[in-house]
Amino acid sequence: MAPDAAFTRLDGSAARISHLQGKVVLVNFWATTCTICVREMPQLVATHQKFSARGFETLAVAMSYDPPSSVVNFTESRRLPFTVVIDNTGSVARSFGDVKLTPTTVLINKRGEIVKRYVGEPDFAAMNQLIDALLAEA
Repeated sequence: MAPDAAFTRLDGSAARISHLQGKVVLVNFWATTCTICVREMPQLVATHQKFSARGFETLAVAMSYDPPSSVVNFTESRRLPFTVVIDNTGSVARSFGDVKLTPTTVLINKRGEIVKRYVGEPDFAAMNQLIDALLAEA
């Protein structure tokens, strides 16, 4: 099962992973200083846009060492269409198995179970096929 981590969105609103149950959720741990993270961000945006109308949610969790101002600037300048979280205490990363390497991406099914964990840039074509299959599940 995915941990029921509490998080705060950039707009200051609080939520928990359990609030997203019933959706397929992609949790991406990233940093503005991570070149692979920055390079893969347009593909994360495309994946989000492709599936969001079908009950797909993306959480981009900025690592605790990433300055909040850098995260906000990156999010605004690239008009990221999904939820961005600043993990300033590192609690979200710790709850997902003490994530240290970026990017790390976790895919959660509608029942709240972790289906796949990617360390490094995922194969987006294969990941999108998996998301499509997970969204089709009852």
